[in-house]
Amino acid sequence: MLVPFGQTRRAYLKQLAALAAAPLAGPLFAQTAEELFRRNIGSPDQFNKAFPPYKVIDNIYYVGSVSLASFLFVTPQGNILLNSCFEATVPVIRASVEKLGFQFTDIKILLGSHAHADHMQGDALVKKLTGAKVMCMAEDVPALMKITPGGKPHPLDKTLHDGDEVKLGGTTLTAHLTAGHTRGCTTWTTTAHEGRKAYDVVILGSMGVNPGYILVNNKDVPDIAGEYMRSFKLLRSLHCDVPLGSHPTMYNMVEKYARLGKGPNPFIDPEGYTHELDLEEHAFLEVLDKQRKAAGLS
Repeated sequence: MLVPFGQTRRAYLKQLAALAAAPLAGPLFAQTAEELFRRNIGSPDQFNKAFPPYKVIDNIYYVGSVSLASFLFVTPQGNILLNSCFEATVPVIRASVEKLGFQFTDIKILLGSHAHADHMQGDALVKKLTGAKVMCMAEDVPALMKITPGGKPHPLDKTLHDGDEVKLGGTTLTAHLTAGHTRGCTTWTTTAHEGRKAYDVVILGSMGVNPGYILVNNKDVPDIAGEYMRSFKLLRSLHCDVPLGSHPTMYNMVEKYARLGKGPNPFIDPEGYTHELDLEEHAFLEVLDKQRKAAGLS
């Protein structure tokens, strides 16, 4: 977990827990960065609460919890798992994989969205159970190495760079560096087929500005605001038919899941992708403006 400059880890965790437990104050169409954070992370009891596993589209399956997204990409040569989540979430993910009729041990590659504990803390346990190769964006490696549940060293088999492709059994996932939320925050893209059509899938790493993040005069990451801006520009340049994300609320999963099998695939939602970027960028700019004014820069 990236701890904002000037705070201890304990103080930051306490602050996040308090915010997560607080009720949302505003409507979804106009949220502050803190409200988006609470929307995404959910309540503590949702972290490891199972959500019914389901097929999103083609060979992409949801195997995560109520508030932490994990995706399984099934191929003839083994499977790819994106996001191990908390270590305590791994049994939930495993049960979901098996409910879908797949073997957990068939996972050959383990990827992540970004080096925060709620997305990649379970890497060591997944590797122990499956032998999967753990891969991570280079810029996130320092933060990832600090995620050591129970003192276990964090595994890393391959370091990735912006634009790298991860291939297995006819499936290709492309890693896009979308820094800001973490230095190596990664948005993944792939292509899925339904009927005779091909669809562009974008799995957002995260563009959230967590409580306590310093965007102005950040001594650890001086250009953090610039990183966010470049990432928003890149994300808007990607064509997206099927938006997904590291938290289910980032793509309105619950509402879409309820519509599965009742018409066209609800996860094909290009407008939803643009809407989420609008929400996240508006919140980011609001925080940036507030911090710039506080620093006497505008």
